[in-house]
Amino acid sequence: MPGGRPRSFDADAALDQALEVFWRHGYEGTSLTDLTAAMGINKPSLYAAFGNKEELFAKVLGRYLNGPGAYAADALLAPTGREVVEQLIRGAANLTAGQNTPHGCLSVNTVHACGPDAHTARQDAIAVRKAGEAALRRRLEQATDLPPHYEPAALAALVHTISDGIAVQAAAGRSHDELRQIGDLALRALLD
Repeated sequence: MPGGRPRSFDADAALDQALEVFWRHGYEGTSLTDLTAAMGINKPSLYAAFGNKEELFAKVLGRYLNGPGAYAADALLAPTGREVVEQLIRGAANLTAGQNTPHGCLSVNTVHACGPDAHTARQDAIAVRKAGEAALRRRLEQATDLPPHYEPAALAALVHTISDGIAVQAAAGRSHDELRQIGDLALRALLD
């Protein structure tokens, strides 16, 4: 027996649209009506393809990390610890204040702007952020070019703190050029 009608929409394109809406309006600021309008589907199709809003957000968060936020994973492949840190901080400015993306960071916004009703989405974002910081710590533990007094866990936390600050400033309207200058100053303070 057939499993129902085939989808009449492009699931990848729909996820891209959902990503844009969540990134622009935040998890709690995004309604199902916003999502279905942007995705070009009705609510039953959304539920059938992606589950409820929380499940859709989890898929979007993964898409964000492997799409616009992939610069972070790519930075971990840089040959030196110094280059890893540089790419992460510069990448934060490029992503969060880009010309073709919403300002701010999807995961930072979710961690800071979700109330008790959005507990699962907030926990998903926190888990992603912790995993990213742990991956950075492991990479910095392998770096041989950083001063010996740099403790990898503390440096990883500091780099994430700087990147978060850049994202918050981007969401508040700072320009890409301003954020690039802030990032460069942070890099000089950290690595010179």
